[in-house]
Amino acid sequence: MSERAPEEPLTLAQKIDHLFKTVHPKNRGPYSHEEVASAIKKSGGPTISASYIWQLRTGGKDNPTMKHLEALAGFFGVSPAYFFDDESSKRIAAELSMLASMRDNRVREVALRANGLSGETLDLLQGFIERARALEGLRDGDNPPTD
Repeated sequence: MSERAPEEPLTLAQKIDHLFKTVHPKNRGPYSHEEVASAIKKSGGPTISASYIWQLRTGGKDNPTMKHLEALAGFFGVSPAYFFDDESSKRIAAELSMLASMRDNRVREVALRANGLSGETLDLLQGFIERARALEGLRDGDNPPTD
């Protein structure tokens, strides 16, 4: 029986980077730092520059104000608890990853086709999917490379 090592909590920079990588409109890449800063300003949020957002995202700065974190949380549609509570961070990050995977038409099609199947059948399908992920070397939370 093997035990998994406890996971290290994500840094603020890793959390912000995860938001950029997973929360964006379908059929386009991540928001730019300028887009985020501009949207926060337009929504009446605190003054925040694109370069400051970049510094937070890359770890150059790591002590933002509560107002800045609330503004970033609001822009990306997550609870501010994402930045402060490790359990909330893990749960929200998992939800965001699931939503990001649903942008893939093929993944969404599989999920929609599974609707209405019995619990027993869903358990069987989950086993197939977990085995396929293991065969492709994907761990929980990993996404396959995109072509």
